[in-house]
Amino acid sequence: MQKSYKYLGVISVFFVSVLLISNVASTKIVDFGWFTFDGGTLLFPLSYIFGDILTEVYGYKNTKGVIWLGFFMALLMSLVFIVVGKLPSASGWNNQSAYDLILGLTPRIVFASLIAYACGEFSNSYILAKMKIWTKGKILWARTIGSTIIGEFVDSILFILIAFWGILPNSLLITLIISNYVFKTAIEIIFTPATYKVVNFLKKEEGEDYYDTDTNFNPFVK
Repeated sequence: MQKSYKYLGVISVFFVSVLLISNVASTKIVDFGWFTFDGGTLLFPLSYIFGDILTEVYGYKNTKGVIWLGFFMALLMSLVFIVVGKLPSASGWNNQSAYDLILGLTPRIVFASLIAYACGEFSNSYILAKMKIWTKGKILWARTIGSTIIGEFVDSILFILIAFWGILPNSLLITLIISNYVFKTAIEIIFTPATYKVVNFLKKEEGEDYYDTDTNFNPFVK
């Protein structure tokens, strides 16, 4: 019988919302101090923090379901933007060029975003779940940061290369990859105290501290 949780749905909503908002914000490239990255990077690291919390408390299997939910919602959002952009504009509405610039997603950007997201999030969840077993549930900070180092590395490289290879200069590609990776990992480190508080609260309230000792980690198996 599937155990019922009080807060799994809430965390899942935050996770998916952060993902969708980040995808829209990614249409702008920004300078932020020493960093140059897409706007979604300001918020996207929170999806990894929520992914850590989900895996740590509820286990890889439940997290896998949330990751796939985010994947299909991002795909749906992208398809809606593309279809709406192709529909004839109403008489008197003269903002098609603005719409195309901000929301007129190309199939390449959609593909890059989805592939990078799925590979990064599943890598993050897998590493954290395995590290929890190896460390016997101790040193949470090492698990959250360690898994993020791998997940964000996979995500940053895949997205930038798939989306912009051959479009942007190689020097800018390298700058974007490094900036994205360093900034996202730094956010994980900064939010570690908050992660501890949320994890401890959820474990107490849910009566759950899942260990994936017998878990099938194949993301395509239910």
